Amino acid sequence: MSVATEYDVVIVGGGAAGIATASSILKRASNLSVAIIEPADTHYYQPGWTMVGAGIFSAPSTARSMTSVMPKGATWIKAAVTILDPSNNALELSTGTSINYERLVVCPGLKLNWAGVEGLEDTLGRNGVTSNYAYKTAPYTWDLVQNLKSGKALFTQPPMPIKCAGAPQKALYLSADHWVRQGVIRNIDISFFTSTPGLFGVAHYVPALMKYIDKYDATLHFQHTLTKIDSQAKVATFKNNEGELIDAEFDMLHVCPPQCAPDFIRQSPLANADGWVDVDQETLQSTKFENVWSLGDVMSAPNAKTAAAARAQAPIVATNLLAHAGDSSGVSRYNGYGSCPLTVERGKIVLAEFGYGGKLLPSFPKWLIDGQYPSVLAWVLKAQGLPWLYWNAMLKGREWLVKPENHS
Repeated sequence: MSVATEYDVVIVGGGAAGIATASSILKRASNLSVAIIEPADTHYYQPGWTMVGAGIFSAPSTARSMTSVMPKGATWIKAAVTILDPSNNALELSTGTSINYERLVVCPGLKLNWAGVEGLEDTLGRNGVTSNYAYKTAPYTWDLVQNLKSGKALFTQPPMPIKCAGAPQKALYLSADHWVRQGVIRNIDISFFTSTPGLFGVAHYVPALMKYIDKYDATLHFQHTLTKIDSQAKVATFKNNEGELIDAEFDMLHVCPPQCAPDFIRQSPLANADGWVDVDQETLQSTKFENVWSLGDVMSAPNAKTAAAARAQAPIVATNLLAHAGDSSGVSRYNGYGSCPLTVERGKIVLAEFGYGGKLLPSFPKWLIDGQYPSVLAWVLKAQGLPWLYWNAMLKGREWLVKPENHS
């Protein structure tokens, strides 16, 4: 298939943010030429991998072909971006092709830095080492959980920022819940090693989570960062905030890898000092190039990096881009909304919803779902409602609950 070399809008990334933004743009301005640059053949519903690791979802249920999610009217360019050249409204692809654009949306996601932990790449998916952050290894988490009857289970969280900051502890809760149901929890020593100084960044939700930490008799190790895994000796090494190295034996080790922006982003003129795409945190417009926007996990705003955040951001980027193009008026502003459904046991969730500065932004009245307490209804939302909403609304440009407000 021949590919045009110039488009009204080019979107880098065919993940949740990219597909949703393209759909929102085309819904409003179907006459625009929109290209999505994405090298992968498969699109994943990544929030489902926590449930795969607990035996609730099957891995294949979280995957669909990239072709099936491409918005009608968008051109899919199956390639990777190697160089961003925003000064010339251009980018270069792994195929050697150069693409020009009028306006650019950057949302390739972030990079899981498996190599950032010594020994992790060599043992991931075997020897008791697993991660729900990868499609191929999430089912192995469930295998380990089912087979562990006694021993030591470690769960880790790297330095922020990471995507879905609640996911490392969700793995702990759902694993421990299974061990409770099997009557073996007393034989399993559970530890959570996190680089953060606390259990969760928004204090409002911590008491509910601590009740489950106590219920599962899990030991918390704050400001401990995983640095090395010796899978033969079954030992994980952590560095604490004083620089000391601590060894911990394990029978099961669930790892959340360190994360960073992709190389081509960090090396681009769009990046800030930390490597993320530098944006105005309300308009999501680049601080350096007025015809560039960014959303999803790769941009610099201090919000939670979740699919729910991308769902809120996509229509804001779409409307602001079209306003810049003269196709609409007013400015849409993002309040930092993110959601983290904390699966504390099978059948119950603490639904954390918040924005910038930890401001609570609940979608439901307290009498329906109160985020301070575990909720069965929130579980139904996570297990049934959100996947449906993702495939049938978010990716289709149906902006239920997230329609942006314009401010002149």
